[in-house]
Amino acid sequence: MLSLRLFPLRVKNLALTFRYVLCGGVSTRKGRHLADILEQSEIDALLDAVDTGEVKQETATGQVFTRHRRDLEGVDIRPYDFKRPERVSKDQMRSLQTLYENFARNFGAALSGFLRTIVEVKVANTEQMTYDEFITGLPNPTSFNLLSAEPLEGRMCLEISPLIIYPVIDRLLGGSNMDLFIPQRPMTVIETRLISRIIDRALVAMKEAWAGIKELDFQLQETESNPQLVQIVPPNEVVVVLGFEIKMANRAGTMNLCIPYAVIEPVVDDLAAQSWFATARMQGRTEYTDLVCTQLDRAEVQVAGILAETTISLRDLMQLSVGDVIVTEKPTSEPVVATVGGRKKFLANIGQFKSVRSLQVMRPITTTDHV
Repeated sequence: MLSLRLFPLRVKNLALTFRYVLCGGVSTRKGRHLADILEQSEIDALLDAVDTGEVKQETATGQVFTRHRRDLEGVDIRPYDFKRPERVSKDQMRSLQTLYENFARNFGAALSGFLRTIVEVKVANTEQMTYDEFITGLPNPTSFNLLSAEPLEGRMCLEISPLIIYPVIDRLLGGSNMDLFIPQRPMTVIETRLISRIIDRALVAMKEAWAGIKELDFQLQETESNPQLVQIVPPNEVVVVLGFEIKMANRAGTMNLCIPYAVIEPVVDDLAAQSWFATARMQGRTEYTDLVCTQLDRAEVQVAGILAETTISLRDLMQLSVGDVIVTEKPTSEPVVATVGGRKKFLANIGQFKSVRSLQVMRPITTTDHV
């Protein structure tokens, strides 16, 4: 018994080439059964495709296997990477970013006052990743600090780049950061002690930022120079990483805060937009404004009157004695200058009130007054 079998060789320019093979017996030389031979309808379809130049391709459709029957047309199928799962929603990530933008402003203001120079801190990025990915991307050595946030369990990581660490240390020690060399070595005990003062201010700003969500007590637990030696969570554990950019004069560096998901899981539901609306309403209350004004009203300032100003030589100053007269160019009829806290604020007349020398305020000093 003879049968005709077609073998497709290649598809090129929508043209099919076939080879006719005569097969005898039950199987072919390659051991394939006669049941695999194309039927006549399939052969006709292939020949028609050659004539028309078109080949119909079947489109593979994805299937969703479920225990319950449901309409699969409206099912949204998305790829899921098990290496980088997203356990914190986008709304919660935006809330975290808003929270730490407030932290960045407070921390920048605290650093500016402490270092006596303008320091700008801003949030650069916010993302989820595994702890192993976070550790791999850090330099070595660096300032790697472990933080606790009671009553939350677990620890956070605060990493500060050496590119900004050593300029800050140089500033604290009286340097100007000009031609500063960044050493590639672990920090000394003195340098670690100085940086702990910066971290203390960061923890205070972080506590203030979290006050609208939950009262947390941040504490510095440990400091390490090699991030690879610190394993606070398993390598594949999901963490939230917030990257900050710190600028000080002509120097700039980065700071990264790593928060494991297990640490913020008890309060992750509170990271919602409603919490921020409530915080904004609380901050806008007039009672806080009245409290600040009340405290300022009690502050004491020193008021003084400047009778006249003149200049003399150092020789004349050394020769002064009791009874000498210092001549000024100011007439006695002109008002004196009243200062408040060392600043010239008012013009006043000298007088006496109940046997006490007094100043009678005439008007505030303007830019046209030459005093």
